[in-house]
Amino acid sequence: MKGKFRNCAELRLAVAPMMDWTDRHCRFFHRQLTRRALLYTEMVVADAVIHGDRARLLGFDAEENPVALQLGGSEPAKLAEAARIGEAFGYDEINLNVGCPSDRVQSGTFGACLMRTPALVAECVAAMKRAVAIPVTVKCRIGVDEQDPELALDELADAVWTAGADALWVHARKAWLQGLSPKENRDIPPLDYDRVYRLKGGHLDRFVGINGGIQSLDAAVDHLQYVDGVMLGRAAYHTPGLLAEADPLIFGDQPHDADWAGLIETMSDYAARHIAAGGRLSQVTRHMVGLFHGLPGARRWRQILSSEATRPGARPDVLHAAFAAVDLSAGSREAA
Repeated sequence: MKGKFRNCAELRLAVAPMMDWTDRHCRFFHRQLTRRALLYTEMVVADAVIHGDRARLLGFDAEENPVALQLGGSEPAKLAEAARIGEAFGYDEINLNVGCPSDRVQSGTFGACLMRTPALVAECVAAMKRAVAIPVTVKCRIGVDEQDPELALDELADAVWTAGADALWVHARKAWLQGLSPKENRDIPPLDYDRVYRLKGGHLDRFVGINGGIQSLDAAVDHLQYVDGVMLGRAAYHTPGLLAEADPLIFGDQPHDADWAGLIETMSDYAARHIAAGGRLSQVTRHMVGLFHGLPGARRWRQILSSEATRPGARPDVLHAAFAAVDLSAGSREAA
């Protein structure tokens, strides 16, 4: 997926950047479930990319591609340098975070705070576009605090598209920077999908993707009647098994039965390599706890991964023991 996004089908589905969740182990796991969805890193601050441990912050397995690097920051020159570094690491896209409401980004005056300064966001996008050949995209909210989403979102969108942004992903909620915690900002401000639809309707030649509260692939298909792409967040993380159905349902690939045993072997081998490099099994398996949600034995799967995989010295055979508890022959997907 190198180069500009000319074929919107490539962007029909993405897994959202989620702090403390979408690390390299999570992405490797998700890639075993879907070959087509675009995966995102956690947000990485531009200063950290420039001055920090780049191998730790940016390193990833080539099998994760296509994968996008999400950057946080508000200084065009620094973002341009961080984007250049990200491109050299092999990322397929650079995304600017204009939606995170955490205290950390507020103290640094970036993330959702940037909704108030669309001209500055445009400068950041333009600087990154000059620095790299891969796509530069933006993820934003529909507004913050007292802003009118009808005006705020249009102003932000017009600014970044004029600056050359290749795509705009919109979390269809306001962010309340005063009075709500980051967790509350994911649930309390009401969703306004129609606002995102209207943005797309007025800009048919621009890529507009939607994010926020989307719980299923069926819901994603419904959204795709109105926008170009759908970004799944917590649904993809807590019930990752749904990603195994994404390529046929969203991209039209040939349906096939999931090879769960093969997946466990692949993840066991991956975990063994990670442990050999000094890591811990739980750093991999913590992302897999919700895999068999709804199948008989899923509770035991969760219990084994949550207890045995966290023990000092735990080895990949824990994955096999947990998998043995799952009844894949059951036709029902009622909660286990």
